[in-house]
Amino acid sequence: MSSNSINTNVGAIVALQNLNVTSTSLQETQNQISTGLAVSGAKDNGAIWNIAQNSRASISSLDAVKQSLQRAQSTVDVAVSAGQTISDILNQIKAKSVAGSDNSLDTVSRKALNNDVQALIAQIQKIVSTADFNGANIIKTNASTIYALANASGGSKLTILPANLGVGNSGGAISFTASASFTTATTAATFLSLVNTSIIALNSAVAKLGTASNAITTHLNFISNLQDSLTQGVGNLVDADVAKESAHLTALQTKQQLGVQALSIANSSKQGLLSLFR
Repeated sequence: MSSNSINTNVGAIVALQNLNVTSTSLQETQNQISTGLAVSGAKDNGAIWNIAQNSRASISSLDAVKQSLQRAQSTVDVAVSAGQTISDILNQIKAKSVAGSDNSLDTVSRKALNNDVQALIAQIQKIVSTADFNGANIIKTNASTIYALANASGGSKLTILPANLGVGNSGGAISFTASASFTTATTAATFLSLVNTSIIALNSAVAKLGTASNAITTHLNFISNLQDSLTQGVGNLVDADVAKESAHLTALQTKQQLGVQALSIANSSKQGLLSLFR
């Protein structure tokens, strides 16, 4: 009886329902293709969206971690460069001190050597005072320990200890003072002993800075790789298979056209009842 009812067109209702389902699927597929995302919002898949958003937060935080590590690395690299230069200067000072300790050397020549040593010591002081990056100097007297972020939560940090490379400071690498000098072969030999001690201590301190720089580089590479892995993981969760969805889009468009035709047929089926009244 319902199939002959003029009040209710069951065929048209079913055709319209199917057409609406196809239209909804078509809209979803078009959205995936246009955005490249299978999950672009919480409505698409709440659980996956939640996981992806938490990962995105970590990815953004890791940018700050990388910047912190890069600043620390630059600070340490400046210190290493300064330390290496000071080491070279100490070698020059040693050579002049050795020459000054020669008993056969005349007073005028020894004085000239001493003047050269004084100039080299001044160079060391200038290098130590200017070896800073972004306001941080870890080789000056009483330099502070610096820290770099090590994870996205900020709860872990890398510690970089300072190295006192100043002249004549207690506990520093260089044993002799800024006013150190020699006027005789004996005082030159005494000064030479301090220079030798300073060379060993300074080279050891600079080597530790180099190790710290390598540690920062290693962790920075780890953070970069971690960030890449998280980014790839988010992509695996939310990215759409565009090629697959493009094929699906064609199928849905065809299905939509057929649905429109089915609805048109269902709507015209009632026209046959009019023939009964002709």
